[in-house]
Amino acid sequence: MTRVGRADKLIKSDQLDKHSFAMPPHRLDSLEILEDVVKYGGFRAAALHRGVSSSAISQSISVLEEALGIRLLNRTTRSVALTEAGERLLERLRPALHDIRTAIDDLNQLRERPSGTVRINAPGPAADHILCPLAFEFMKVYPDVNVEIISDAAIIDIVEQGFDAGVRFGKQIAQDMIAMPLGSSLRYAIVASPDYLRQNGRPESPQDLLQHDCIRRRFPGGTMATWTFEKNGDEVEITPRGRLTLSSAHQERQAALAGSGIAHVFEDYVREDIERGTVVELLRDWKKKLPSWYLYYPNRRHTSAAMRVFLDYIRKGGKPQLQGS
Repeated sequence: MTRVGRADKLIKSDQLDKHSFAMPPHRLDSLEILEDVVKYGGFRAAALHRGVSSSAISQSISVLEEALGIRLLNRTTRSVALTEAGERLLERLRPALHDIRTAIDDLNQLRERPSGTVRINAPGPAADHILCPLAFEFMKVYPDVNVEIISDAAIIDIVEQGFDAGVRFGKQIAQDMIAMPLGSSLRYAIVASPDYLRQNGRPESPQDLLQHDCIRRRFPGGTMATWTFEKNGDEVEITPRGRLTLSSAHQERQAALAGSGIAHVFEDYVREDIERGTVVELLRDWKKKLPSWYLYYPNRRHTSAAMRVFLDYIRKGGKPQLQGS
């Protein structure tokens, strides 16, 4: 007697027809739940995303596995991982699920108001000063569209992680993505509180910073940020020294205001502080001009209705798309 399958669970050949034809039809959401468990890294995270209980997610996966007659996930107390069968199934399912969602979402074009969800991954500064203000106004124009913005400085595969778009500098964007500029060019500001400067003196050049207590930045991957300066075509890069290491511009701004050292942050974070005099900008003639942020998204034949109106909104400078146009 022939056996079909792997060690995950073997199915006898005389039972194959039973599993193939007698099992109840799978609901689309049970397959999407499997995709979510893998995408979000576990039952609890998938449950939070879908707004249901972890036990409901677990039960749905168990019913799917029982119907298919094969284990799709290996479960431990700490994690879940796809079996080989699960990997093969999801590899075939992902394009199909995307096409099904897009086909359903295309019906939004027949509605007076588009609906759906736009998920965007962006570094904190881009989310804080460009994306969030843009999304707030966009949602007033399109009240049936949901927007989810995840702040993350790590370089990720937005397709694999389930995002519609991402925001990065141009040089960090894969060539197979479509990109559009988002906002104007950027500059960093070097700032410190008046109290810090009274006690420690004022640096007059980038090299002088090496003698100061600088507020350092550690990126998600573990690397430390370097500070780059430019003046009259000369570029200088330093690795700052300091007792305090943080991971966000908000924290660095707070540290500078508290007199804990010299901070290196995007101008947008401290522009009002400089105007109020709560921090002092240093080395202004050494500012290096940076490219703008770019919004990028996959080069897909089918893009969701929600994503289409969001892109159109950006292209028109924050103006809504005329219905029926």
